Amino acid sequence: MTGPRVLILLCAVCALCSSPTTHARAEAKLLVDAATGKVLHAENATYPWYPASVTKLMTAYTTLREVKAGHITMNTLLTVTRDAVAQQPTKMGLKLGTTVTVDNALKMMLVKSANDIAVTIAENVGGSIEKFADMMNANAHRLGMTQTNYVNPNGLPAEQQITSARDLAILARAIIREFPEYGDYFHISAIRYGNRVIHNYNKLLDRYPGADGMKTGFICASGYNLVATATHNGRRLIAVILGAHSGAARTQEAAQLLEDGFNNSGLAWLTPSLGTVDALAPINAQPANLRDEVCGPHRHKPSEDNNEEEESTVASGDSSGSPHTFMLSNLKPERYVLGPPVETQPPVVVFTGPANHPDTVDQTIQPARKAKHKKTRKAGTENKIPKSKPKVSSAAK
Repeated sequence: MTGPRVLILLCAVCALCSSPTTHARAEAKLLVDAATGKVLHAENATYPWYPASVTKLMTAYTTLREVKAGHITMNTLLTVTRDAVAQQPTKMGLKLGTTVTVDNALKMMLVKSANDIAVTIAENVGGSIEKFADMMNANAHRLGMTQTNYVNPNGLPAEQQITSARDLAILARAIIREFPEYGDYFHISAIRYGNRVIHNYNKLLDRYPGADGMKTGFICASGYNLVATATHNGRRLIAVILGAHSGAARTQEAAQLLEDGFNNSGLAWLTPSLGTVDALAPINAQPANLRDEVCGPHRHKPSEDNNEEEESTVASGDSSGSPHTFMLSNLKPERYVLGPPVETQPPVVVFTGPANHPDTVDQTIQPARKAKHKKTRKAGTENKIPKSKPKVSSAAK
């Protein structure tokens, strides 16, 4: 590379560093090396943000700590409570009093993003939603998540439920370090419950090579959120996207962030050091509220807060939308485009009842309201409950 070209590149990078920070609405993006905690890219990474369903990462972390401490096991039965049944979609729709193992509950919660299951876990493990939230906050404090506060286990809208991209990356690193034996729970691409196959809302799975976690989230106030991990040649990166304008956009932006991180290691000397994720300085501000922009009258929006139904196609272009974004990948003409889904493993079978009685799923599904839901579900809606009682084949057992 000639001297003038290097100078142009350095000037471009310096212009980015010296330009004023945009309003928190310009999304939050963070890319971190999972092993070292080194920050590879950061935009608004320490602005407070509503976490939405990425809250469930802490719900899972807190539950796994209780398993590790010996207070519960993966086969401990949890009972669906009245508060759980009352939760808004997205949910599994289990009847009051249904029992489900910790193992199956975690799979349902992380793949389906089931709000009723998150509350079932909280009330059984912590004694109440409030007590479990205290456990979540204690874990956040211990991990150094200084911008995070929880009041519920599922991420449904609450003014005091906040986090940041920085804190979510810290949490993702803790999950990877402390619970490697449970890593599979965070990258299950689909579960089978009776005759229903439910796909993970994290569209990087089975579409981006090496994608291996973790969790999506959406409420109108937060926009579309995603904590994603991927591994290439033994190196694992964590990408956090907060406030994307659609599910498709957050998927594409995370894929591009990961791709840039894996491919630009040879040009790292051109960018100033951003330090480690723990050292990022928190910003004292109110959380961005994107309700009007994301769910206003000019936008097509989900019918319920935290309903994670999203676009099935992914934009091929750069959808960052930030005028102050500069990545070394911008020097290359091509942009990474996700490929079509490739099923790498069959859906994981989940069920209610004890671990040795998977056929009890037949007894616990709430009846469908009307037969017309069958037509809707055929069109791709996963929240509807089938009218007929599903059977679990002997092969599935």
